[in-house]
Amino acid sequence: MFAWLWLRVTNLVEAFRKYGNLLRELVVRDIKVRYRKSILGLVWTVLNPLLMMCVITVVFSTIFKQNIPNFPIYYLSGSLIFSFNSEATSNAMHSILSNCSLIKKVYLPKYLFPIACVLSSLVNLAFSLIAMVIVMILTQAPFYPTLLLLPIPIFYTFIFAVGLGMLLAALTVFFRDIAHFYGVFILAWTYFTPIFYPVEILPQAALTLMKFNPMYHYVSYMRNLILYGQVPGVLENLACIVVSLIMLAIGLAVFYRRQDRFVLYI
Repeated sequence: MFAWLWLRVTNLVEAFRKYGNLLRELVVRDIKVRYRKSILGLVWTVLNPLLMMCVITVVFSTIFKQNIPNFPIYYLSGSLIFSFNSEATSNAMHSILSNCSLIKKVYLPKYLFPIACVLSSLVNLAFSLIAMVIVMILTQAPFYPTLLLLPIPIFYTFIFAVGLGMLLAALTVFFRDIAHFYGVFILAWTYFTPIFYPVEILPQAALTLMKFNPMYHYVSYMRNLILYGQVPGVLENLACIVVSLIMLAIGLAVFYRRQDRFVLYI
């Protein structure tokens, strides 16, 4: 399995070198389309998490004010990484269908389209982190040296999102209902991830089940670095990277096996 995965990843790297300019254009196009006819444009990537934080803080800080110190940072540190995964996979899910006219006209590696969606969401995440820095300054939260390690959980989540995005992109071509189901799934996933509530309030059975949620590990990793200034141990890093690689392997396997039949269904 690892040999096959290494071969596929090597092929992806080679394709990035060959089609790097095209991939860059696809990312730029996705960002331009997303904010087309918007007056504020990319400013929304900073403004949106700030506005959401204000709403969530007003609603939930009263409920959990004694349980969660510095609730705005607690919320943002989990929300930003979760939103990145949700946005990236949701956009990647439609990437093959939305580019069907291009796929039919010229030969291009089809995996470029879901990967471009994940990369454009990664750009949005980079701008959204500005919102978190602003809130940290306003709330006088400490800036721990562990902030320099933020690329690590972001990289884990990126690999996971690429795998899940490719899986969804391939399956949606054949089963269009997945697109409708995934919106409900994301909502349930949001509530099953401790983004705006403390994990300590969960019963032991729910906490045990929570550990099978990949986003729980990525969110916890982000919070440890941002809010508590702690570096997760070897076991936590191992859990994150293993989950990410398993998801990537599944996504690549399904995508490569189905991609030759896309043109018959799009």
